[in-house]
Amino acid sequence: MEPIDSKNLCEILEQMQAHVELEHIRITQHAQVETIEDNYILDDLIEAVKNGQILEYYPEHPRGACCLLYGHTLSQRPIHIVCTTEQPVLIIITVYEPKLPKWITETQRRPKI
Repeated sequence: MEPIDSKNLCEILEQMQAHVELEHIRITQHAQVETIEDNYILDDLIEAVKNGQILEYYPEHPRGACCLLYGHTLSQRPIHIVCTTEQPVLIIITVYEPKLPKWITETQRRPKI
C-alpha cells in the first residue's frame, strides 16, 4: 500500500462520487454475488459511495488502481466496497460487511499474527 496524501484521497473519492452521480457504474459478478449474500441492494452501494471514506488505497492492484471504501447503506448498515479509482466507470469489485474476525471495528483491521 502506497502512502497518499489526504488531498489526493479527497480527489479520488470525489471522482468516484461523480461516477455514481452520472450512473457510470459496473459491478463485477463477484460483487453481485456478495451483494445478494449480504442482503444489500444497488441503492445501498450507491449510498455508501456517496457518504463513504477511503480506508486503503492500492495503486498497484492487478486490476488497476483501486481502494477500499467504508460507508453506510440506506438503513445505516456498515459496508466495505473495493472499487477501481482510475477507470472511465466505477467498477465495484467486491462488497462485504466489516466484522470479526478480520475487522476489530468497522474501520480497523485485526493485526496479522
